[in-house]
Amino acid sequence: MRPAWSVLLLTTLIGCAQGLAVALALAVLGLFGGPVAALTVGRAGLALILALGVVALIASFLHLGRPERAWRAVAMWRTSWLSREVIALPAFLGVAALTLLWTGLTHTWPSWLALALLLACGVLWLSTAMIYACLRFIREWATPLTALNFVLMGLASGFVLAAALFAFLGLAVGEIATWALVLTLLAFFGRMAALLRTARLVPAGSAQSAIGVRSGHIVQISRGFTAGSFNLREFFHGQGGTVLRRVQGVFLLMGFLLPLGLIGAGIGANEPLAWFVVAWLTQMSGLIAERWHFFAQVSHAQNRYYAAAH
Repeated sequence: MRPAWSVLLLTTLIGCAQGLAVALALAVLGLFGGPVAALTVGRAGLALILALGVVALIASFLHLGRPERAWRAVAMWRTSWLSREVIALPAFLGVAALTLLWTGLTHTWPSWLALALLLACGVLWLSTAMIYACLRFIREWATPLTALNFVLMGLASGFVLAAALFAFLGLAVGEIATWALVLTLLAFFGRMAALLRTARLVPAGSAQSAIGVRSGHIVQISRGFTAGSFNLREFFHGQGGTVLRRVQGVFLLMGFLLPLGLIGAGIGANEPLAWFVVAWLTQMSGLIAERWHFFAQVSHAQNRYYAAAH
């Protein structure tokens, strides 16, 4: 399928914001230096969450033909995961904004707000991932690995950003950076599992089953038109297998392997901030490439006809 850059930015940035929110909420609940560390990081971290979320929300409007009608997307919330995401994303940002206001006015961060933030993250991750995982006819996505990888990659990038924020504010980074390292490693294993599964998939159907003819030799010589069409623009990215393989190598290297080395170096460094900042920037670049590949790898059923003959 053709990746839309607005969707790539939306899912990558909001995933990182969710990961950062989880890190801060867990600090409130006693990890990474506990509530004292959470309050030290609190306003800066929550402002970053909101900034990432707002940029992602703006990006989500860029691929809409009629943005003024976007509000109608909530109408099908009973049956549509997309409608649920449209509700869950502002709700997540609303909880983050409420938490920022609360901590600014009271200089406290109650555990119930941390739990609300964790719940909002979970609902948003589920809603976003299930938009793709529920599409049974797209077998590259129709797997629990889709939801697992959305969560793991968001947690990994968010925790790397949290480690950079802790280092910037002079807090101890050993524990949270170790979590970032482990989550990045788990995200790598999860994405590799999805790639191996996709590599073993056999295309469903055939030219024979498509037209109901049993002949063993059917050759498509035309797709019926010579100009461009909606079917080619929206369901086929126009790149060959070589480009897909190169992008796959890029996102595995920049999204996982290089950040692992940079995080490890930062854990052992006297001045870890630069290591974590570079690790986060590298990882985010790799995850945007990963998300492009996530869409481009899909062999949509209609391409058996429309992209088969040139």
